[in-house]
Amino acid sequence: MIADDASAEFHDFFERHHAELARLAHLLTGEADAADDLAADAMVALWHRWDRVRGADHPVAYARGVVANLARGRVRTAVRERRRVLLFWSHRSERTDGPDVASVLDVRAALARLPFRKRACVVLRHAMDLSEKETALALGISVGTVKSQTSKGMAELQRLLGDRAGELTGRRS
Repeated sequence: MIADDASAEFHDFFERHHAELARLAHLLTGEADAADDLAADAMVALWHRWDRVRGADHPVAYARGVVANLARGRVRTAVRERRRVLLFWSHRSERTDGPDVASVLDVRAALARLPFRKRACVVLRHAMDLSEKETALALGISVGTVKSQTSKGMAELQRLLGDRAGELTGRRS
């Protein structure tokens, strides 16, 4: 009977939070296709540690932290892969040097240019509408770090997006 209770609790947790975790993964990685996979991987990890998760003070913050860590790993893997591709192509003799300028810079492209911690703070605070404390819990950092990283991230977005930054990111006054 205990296993059934845990299973029912987890199922309820899954139903209530899977979509939010998938959205968080999408915003952190910029990859819509990977978002559901990362959220599902996080849910599997949570299920394996469900006794510990359900006993935690903030199970949703724990889940967000798992998603953030999985997203960080995915971003790091993508960066390493891009470096390998650049190394391969840099040795080719018919290399072309042409401008690679994007005609439109939207919020996702600007977010992708931020370092992971700044991006995570901005996304959790502004896109997921979490408090500074909830963001700190999710990322395993101090509230002061959340404040400074969010401020620096928003300043960088302002620089990248110009006057449209506040409008596009839904920046709070």
